Amino acid sequence: MDQIALRNRVVVATGMWREATGEPLPKMAPGKPEAQIEQFELTLVNRLWEMASPETAREIADRTWDLVHDRPDSDPVKQRVVECHEALARMTRLGD
Repeated sequence: MDQIALRNRVVVATGMWREATGEPLPKMAPGKPEAQIEQFELTLVNRLWEMASPETAREIADRTWDLVHDRPDSDPVKQRVVECHEALARMTRLGD
């Protein structure tokens, strides 16, 4: 993956983290930048999913989809987003 694409992923994920949590960024384990970014994105998706309620489920689904909409279905972050969307959809139906 090229450096510009990695940088863009970091910018989007860090902005989303700060806006959603208001917390400092989590520490990243040493490793290759691509693996670090992927792990951070997975942490972000999980945190957003944990914060979701029936009232915010649609917003969380939209936000997480923004991270991965243009990625292949084999992307681990996209796969996690799809799993979370299924849970968010159930949560939304329960809240209706």
